[in-house]
Amino acid sequence: MSAPEKLTIDTPEQIALEYSLASAGSRSLALALDTLLQLAAGGVIGLLALFGVTLTFATGGDLSLWLQALLILVWFTIYYGYFAIFEALWNGQTPGKRMIGLRVITLSGRPITGFDAILRNLVRIVDQIPGIYAVGLVAVFVSAKNQRLGDLAAGTVVVHEQALSHDLGAPAARRGAAPMGAHRLQPNEIEAMEVFLKRRDDLPSWRRERTASQLAKHVRGRLDIPVEHRAPDEDLLEELVAEYRWRGR
Repeated sequence: MSAPEKLTIDTPEQIALEYSLASAGSRSLALALDTLLQLAAGGVIGLLALFGVTLTFATGGDLSLWLQALLILVWFTIYYGYFAIFEALWNGQTPGKRMIGLRVITLSGRPITGFDAILRNLVRIVDQIPGIYAVGLVAVFVSAKNQRLGDLAAGTVVVHEQALSHDLGAPAARRGAAPMGAHRLQPNEIEAMEVFLKRRDDLPSWRRERTASQLAKHVRGRLDIPVEHRAPDEDLLEELVAEYRWRGR
């Protein structure tokens, strides 16, 4: 792919969000990392189960069948539940995706739900046929938005995370102001502000001013920021994004 494919989403705040769709290569790398973690966890559980079986025979008990059944159940949970559990709890990310900088979102740009995570990973059973994700890879290559079958079923896409091109630092340290409650904003609202701040220098002055005003008005209403907080619109957006990301650290 000569250039990253894009997904553009118009938000209710009339801001166009643009995401870089994850390629088959970056998704495969994230999958490889997750698979290594799965194998490591499975190996530890296997050793524990082997120890349990050995201990059962040594003590004259008859729990080996129960231990084997438990091992199968735990391994099934690790193999199939790993992705759904992490994506549901980590807002569309697994450890592998987080290391590569990928995230699963809905086609509308919103965070995925637990149901979305379960559905897209149930279909993983088909995507991985014949064991090397051949079906999933073919689907990624032929679909318009680089979606495997699980994504098509759940209405999700995998994208590269957007990030600001500069470090805003700790907001309280820079302005001496109390936190404004940025943690109460939704991830897509933070995403809209980040995209604007990253690309504002490329916008015409009238568009830049209007977009900053729209975003600032929206978040002031969401967070009940008092009128006396008279920071310029762009400074306010920078403060909120910095506060949100700093809290996440």
